[in-house]
Amino acid sequence: MLLASQSPAQVHFHELPVVAPALLERPITLQTGIAHAHDSVGTTSPEAQKFYDQGLTYLHHFEWIQAARSFNQALKLDPRLALALAGISTAQVELNQSTAARATFARARELASSLSEHDRRHLEIADLRLAALADAAKIPAYRKALDDALARLPKDAELLLERGVAESPDINDRGQGSPASSIRFYNQALAAVPDHFAAHHYLTHAYENSGRIDEALAHGTAYARAAPDIAHARHMHGHDLRRLGRVEEAIAEFEAANRLEAAAIKSLGLPPEANWHYEHNLDLLGTSYQYTGRIAKADETLRTSFALPTANLAQAVNKRQWTVFLRARGRADEALTAARSLTTFPHPVGEAIGHIEAGYALLLKRQFAEAAKETNAALAAMKSAPAGAGLAAVPFEGLQGEFFLRTGQREKGRAMLDAMIVKARAAQGPDDWAQALFTLESVARAAREVDDWEFAARVARQMLEHDPSYAGTHYALALVADHAGDRATATKEFAIAARYWSNADDNFAELREARSKSTAPGR
Repeated sequence: MLLASQSPAQVHFHELPVVAPALLERPITLQTGIAHAHDSVGTTSPEAQKFYDQGLTYLHHFEWIQAARSFNQALKLDPRLALALAGISTAQVELNQSTAARATFARARELASSLSEHDRRHLEIADLRLAALADAAKIPAYRKALDDALARLPKDAELLLERGVAESPDINDRGQGSPASSIRFYNQALAAVPDHFAAHHYLTHAYENSGRIDEALAHGTAYARAAPDIAHARHMHGHDLRRLGRVEEAIAEFEAANRLEAAAIKSLGLPPEANWHYEHNLDLLGTSYQYTGRIAKADETLRTSFALPTANLAQAVNKRQWTVFLRARGRADEALTAARSLTTFPHPVGEAIGHIEAGYALLLKRQFAEAAKETNAALAAMKSAPAGAGLAAVPFEGLQGEFFLRTGQREKGRAMLDAMIVKARAAQGPDDWAQALFTLESVARAAREVDDWEFAARVARQMLEHDPSYAGTHYALALVADHAGDRATATKEFAIAARYWSNADDNFAELREARSKSTAPGR
């Protein structure tokens, strides 16, 4: 189910809609299919405890609205439950309601004198976390407070999970950026509470970020099994299925996540752009359709994602997945129109991405002077950026390299593209991995178009290293072998490509060529 979007040619940027306080206070019932976290807090109301635990559960799923509703429900049953106020404050921070978050937390502080040691320590740590989120210089004090609390409460799963999240260089990332050093804390949480869904969730991220995809999949599978009605759990499972070549299973998980998110958006009465995860999941779903040759579905899904308004820089940068798709299908004019709209993003890096994608489209149209102007405009925007220029670095270097390759400066272009490919492949995130694959495919295509078959062969071999399960990898290898007159290898690789594209659209040109050349007489 795709929600209605704007015109696909233009994307509009604005402040995201503010979630109304009344929505965070809307009554909620106890839910099933979402897994279960538990932390005994100072309340005499068993029902308040249940709703508090549900709030914790939703926080670990990044479901901020449902978390706030659950904590508010707990407060209705026990108005002195300070940690429920702290939980609401956390949700408000994530919903970009910092003023309200501080006010809510001030109410929690007023109750501090009557708290148990457990509740008091948790409240103190939440206070330090708020301070550290605003000022990175305070992160060491926050981590030390967690360590001190764990010395007193070594089996407190919530503290162990938070300590693992706090290992990230950027604690604003909620655990999505968990480094390898986080893993021991999450494993300690699993030891304290066997099969804890949140430990599985964060371990999935940590192992992904460490490039240990088999282990990530094991924990992602456990996470999705524990919380089948949570979109992020299904989405996370899809991450690693895709990385290990199980793309059809990954698509099923992304589709399930999309249905869950569309239903939640409708139920809560929110515009689709108010849910950051909805767009992110569409991106992975759309590129998975593209991966399997389901071009019509990829077109529809990536088009929908592109048209969603956003105020988030990372999401704005990822909108280039639509223009990359258009270029791969030879639709340079549409790619150029879409790229022009990206230049209106109110941050220099977003603007730079628009110029970069316009440059690529112009190279396809062989308008080299205009492409050079877009390259210079992208560089100027990146130099003026206060932060985040690294988000555009790999696409920019690729544009420069392709420009030189297409304008007769072959060795210079090759060198720049080789260096860019190393950087692209080094990134471990699920978006980064797919983008690297399609970047390699684009470079191989450009090399073939300028008759640089030696370089095309080298890039095709790197595609094989990056993802041997991708049909496009074997198609690229087949074209190189075919050009070299190696009929046996070409026939074999075309056959592999056709098999891997078995669910592709019937009119998918690459599939039709692969089928034809894998069965042609004399091959």
